[in-house]
Amino acid sequence: QFGRTEVIDNTLNPDFVRKFIMDYFFEERENLRFDFYDVDSKSPNLSKHDFLGQMFCTLGEIVGSQGSRLEKSIIGIPGKKCGTVIVTAEELGCCRDSVLMQFCANKLDKKDFFGKSDPFLVFHRSNEDGSFTICHKTEVVKNTLNPVWQAFKISVRALCNGDYDRTIKVEVYDWDRDGSHDFIGEFTTSYRELSRGQSQFNVYEVINPKKKGKKKKYVNSGTVTLLSFLIETEVSFLDYIKGGTQINFTVAIDFTASNGNPSQPTSLHYMNPYQLNAYGMALKAVGEIIQDYDSDKMFPALGFGARLPPDGRVSHEFALNGNPQNPYCHGIDGVMEAYYRSLKSVQLYGPTNFAPVINHVARYAASVKDGSQYFVLLIITDGVISDMAQTKESIVNASKLPMSIIIVGVGPAEFDAMEELDGDVVRISSRGKFAERDIVQFVPFRDYIDRSGNHVLSMARLAKDVLAEIPEQFLSYMRVRGIKPSPAPPPYTPPIHVLQTQI
Repeated sequence: QFGRTEVIDNTLNPDFVRKFIMDYFFEERENLRFDFYDVDSKSPNLSKHDFLGQMFCTLGEIVGSQGSRLEKSIIGIPGKKCGTVIVTAEELGCCRDSVLMQFCANKLDKKDFFGKSDPFLVFHRSNEDGSFTICHKTEVVKNTLNPVWQAFKISVRALCNGDYDRTIKVEVYDWDRDGSHDFIGEFTTSYRELSRGQSQFNVYEVINPKKKGKKKKYVNSGTVTLLSFLIETEVSFLDYIKGGTQINFTVAIDFTASNGNPSQPTSLHYMNPYQLNAYGMALKAVGEIIQDYDSDKMFPALGFGARLPPDGRVSHEFALNGNPQNPYCHGIDGVMEAYYRSLKSVQLYGPTNFAPVINHVARYAASVKDGSQYFVLLIITDGVISDMAQTKESIVNASKLPMSIIIVGVGPAEFDAMEELDGDVVRISSRGKFAERDIVQFVPFRDYIDRSGNHVLSMARLAKDVLAEIPEQFLSYMRVRGIKPSPAPPPYTPPIHVLQTQI
């Protein structure tokens, strides 16, 4: 149990006020259950109250609904309409701000015997227990008692953990080559004080407590002045989702002969009546999370590397449902069904070409560059790629488009080429042109097969690792293009129940 709302007396249309704060992870499936009760006594024991029904959903479903507002039927009492529930989600904003600040100092103490000081600042945020944690160091400005430091950017979370009145301690040091930097003095402030910007409030006396204790006439060791303070709110992945950006999910499955004959248990495409094969597992693990962000739940599903009926022509981009004009399947279950059906009708062949399916999705992505849609292509393959040069070129071209590519490698093959496409170590290039951003994430499926046979656990880990990079890849596209999120639709206000009065 995560929490309970307040009780609202005598109503069938309650509007609950209590909010619940939860951690959100795009790459995880976070299942939620809402239980509804009619309170009959003061007892905290739920069995003492009438059960009114329940609703199941995922956090992704709420967030992925238009305006992050999900309306769903309450179920659980057979033969009875239990009403509907409306759940809305909003992202906590206070910790998404960053601040751009610049400081200068005046008449700092001279610490060096020969020249002037080489000052720098060290910022610390205070913790709940009164201790301090360092959160920023400025650069060193050489040989001056009146330094002007460069402006720097820091997140509000790092600076004060989102608490505007928490103490921020700033120390001033004179840099020494041997690392024994001399302490000049310190002062304290807070985010709230700094946010007043350049003003008489933001001129600080730098105090050295030791000197202050020793010298009666000690005033200060110089002053530090805030020159500018600019708040920047970082837009997040959820801002775009809330503004209506759709994530389109396309699947491409490897039907090359190296997978083995699907009727044999040794084949990676073996249709075991009792459990999913590796292709099915990877598809379900990734698809079930992404489908929450696609409003129509229609997914194009493609195959490559097979001979198609009736004439046996080889195709590297065919519709799993057999309809090239409309390759869309309804939901992940529809994709699975089309995959199993096509295994019965096509002949596994080769070679393993990726470029055609990448270009297929890129054509769609190229037609909507306004930020309203983003495309994710999941390629599941057993292996050694035949068209490496063309694939690299396709990826370099696709890196300019609103799309990401996930490659899951199944089976025992060597996946060195896939690691190269991943581009985490070396940015991928083709004909001397580098990819504009990293859009490929590769994982070998064998790393996730649970030794104990508990596939559920390993599939959650697979989805997590595969999808973790998507929000950042998505944001990097939007940032480079200067695309801002659309405003979210207005918040939901419950209908007013008109009270009829007799006069």
